[in-house]
Amino acid sequence: MHLAFEEVDESFRHEVRTWLSENAPRGRRPRTLKGMREVDLAWQRQQYEAGWAGIAWPEEFGGRGLSLTQQLVWQEEYARTGLPPIDARFVGLNHAGPTLMARGNDAQRVRHLNEILRGDVVWCQGFSEPEAGSDLASLRTRGEIDGDELVVTGQKIWTSFAAVADWQELLVRTNPNVPKHKGLTWVICDMASSGIDVRPIRTMDRGEDFAEVFYDDVRIPLANVVGGIDRGWSVAMSTLSFERGTAFTVSQVQLPPASSDLSRWRGRESPSTGDGSSPMRRWPNASPGPAPTSPRFAPSRISTSRATHIRRSPARRGQCSSCKTPN
Repeated sequence: MHLAFEEVDESFRHEVRTWLSENAPRGRRPRTLKGMREVDLAWQRQQYEAGWAGIAWPEEFGGRGLSLTQQLVWQEEYARTGLPPIDARFVGLNHAGPTLMARGNDAQRVRHLNEILRGDVVWCQGFSEPEAGSDLASLRTRGEIDGDELVVTGQKIWTSFAAVADWQELLVRTNPNVPKHKGLTWVICDMASSGIDVRPIRTMDRGEDFAEVFYDDVRIPLANVVGGIDRGWSVAMSTLSFERGTAFTVSQVQLPPASSDLSRWRGRESPSTGDGSSPMRRWPNASPGPAPTSPRFAPSRISTSRATHIRRSPARRGQCSSCKTPN
């Protein structure tokens, strides 16, 4: 497969590479969740002030509205900096924000989109449960309507950045008497709500990004329901469809050199970090690594380029790009 960019795209690449080389964060990434939140949101604010926030977001919602080809150029150059592909901003920028554009109402968009783009808040995802991972529709966390509120009880697991999140995209079961895919509701949950208990999960590399989240009669306004009661499966498929486009491009591009680093990693010292910590958990900005045009990136470029050709914008067409469900 021959991959080539037009002259205008290569000119854009030079602009992106120059800006990132002059502005991307350098040095050691914080180990604490609070520290990660602070630096990640500060980086988002810097991009926002410079006009680089929301490259995939339509201009009508404050984004750059870049073409898919230019998005790919940005992601390749971003990967070249060595910055983390997933940080505290990921869910807000790539899940919650796009879902609200595609399936939310005007009030929800006005309330949340600008603060995501400005770097004011962190979002997390409340989908997976101990008994509902790959079979997401088997989830058991309940949501019962009480007046103008949804009362939520249950548990979520593997929730990244839950301990420092302001908001959560939460999927709950609101109707247990219908087939499992039909009784779910997607709701915006305020993580400061009474009855929420976040318990960090410590991983083998000493990280605490993941957490269990417990809900004990948590009250959420019905105004926070996105897409309607019992229509959450369709909304969740809209959310997950954004992962099938360009959301993980940085991870794909960084994988070949990261794999090489790991293969050389021995004992207490790493060629990338020199301090015994995994090269996957650092900002190796001092050495930007190979250019994205290197053959080392070819497999990732091919898969990502194919994704950009089949992906379209649900926010512009008013429907889910995977399930064809009307907004």
